Amino acid sequence: MTRVSISEARRRLPQLVRQVKQDRGSVVQITVRDEVVAELRAALPEPEPGAAARALLELMRKLPKHRGRRRNISGHVKDHLYGGKA
Repeated sequence: MTRVSISEARRRLPQLVRQVKQDRGSVVQITVRDEVVAELRAALPEPEPGAAARALLELMRKLPKHRGRRRNISGHVKDHLYGGKA
């Protein structure tokens, strides 16, 4: 982890960006009067479109299948909420 003042960061920005790009794990902290106010780090790679949906579908496939009698809960919401028919 590197610490640089904001004025030094302005002067060395291209070099700092190259450093972060080469070493993905490195972090450059930018300080103002010895207080860290910002960090420069490599951006996370952009996930491919639909990756989250595919991961969820894969997880759903691994879940156990429903067993037993299916109940129509939405057809009996008041019974479930208020404890029976009035």
